[in-house]
Amino acid sequence: MTRYRIITNPIAGKGRALTQIPLIEEELNKYNLDYEIVLTRYPWHAAELAQEAISEGWDVVVAAGGDGTANEVLNGLMLAREYGANHTCMGLLPIGRGNDFGFSMGIPADTPSACRLLAQGKYRLIDVGHIRGGLYPNGRYFGNGVGIGFDAVVGFIAAKSRLTGFLTYLVAALKTIALYYNAPKIELKLDDKTITDNFLMVSIMNGRRMGGGFMMAPNSEKDDGKFDLCLAYQMNRAQMLRTIPTFFNGTQYSQKNIGGENSSLVEIRAIEGYLPVHADGETICTEGDELSVKIVSRQIALICEYPEEAV
Repeated sequence: MTRYRIITNPIAGKGRALTQIPLIEEELNKYNLDYEIVLTRYPWHAAELAQEAISEGWDVVVAAGGDGTANEVLNGLMLAREYGANHTCMGLLPIGRGNDFGFSMGIPADTPSACRLLAQGKYRLIDVGHIRGGLYPNGRYFGNGVGIGFDAVVGFIAAKSRLTGFLTYLVAALKTIALYYNAPKIELKLDDKTITDNFLMVSIMNGRRMGGGFMMAPNSEKDDGKFDLCLAYQMNRAQMLRTIPTFFNGTQYSQKNIGGENSSLVEIRAIEGYLPVHADGETICTEGDELSVKIVSRQIALICEYPEEAV
């Protein structure tokens, strides 16, 4: 019988995750699943619990929380793989604030549907990103995306907000326009070219959405071995205000100051200015100067709506 460890961040979604536990138990009991729910107590605890779950032989490790919880569980699974651990599936119950990773990977937003998906146990091998630099010279894994520049500052401001959901990031984006408008000069080395320009924002996406509703890479695929890059060139505040709404439905590429690229490797260097950077909402650096980001193809077996195999 398949065994599930449910790693739950009780403070995800401003405490919403803790209130969801009775519903999660009710739904999983409907399917007679063999599971345990464990709560995280401090930063990076979810990664430790994921590695522990693998050593104890759990078949599916489930992140119950937001993007931060999912990121830690994914890192725990990938670190275990580095040490030769056997194949283990990842599941997701998106009960946090932004839930961008869950959206990008096709996980239902409502808890009963997400629990049904876990019970079905169908998985797909997805790509994983790896970033080196800033606070993590040895690297950090991510599932959804890296934000450099404007969207990183948006994330930093949103993390301090008392608001919830998409409104958190929308208000943060409007505040960021007043704070971050001088685009640094950046050199981007991609698979087949080098681009040097003043970039207000560089989003390196494995998933499709950031900030709870900004479609940074609407055509991104989770298992194609490539990042989708969304590049925002220097623009004034009025142009920024006009451009932000186009990200809600993924039509930003119709704007003259927005470009896109695909690459499996991205090397970033600040020639002038500095690089604020996050990966899946986690701060990588606030004033970085050099980073390397690569795709690791088809690494994690994720239970999702578009399956290949069953657990």
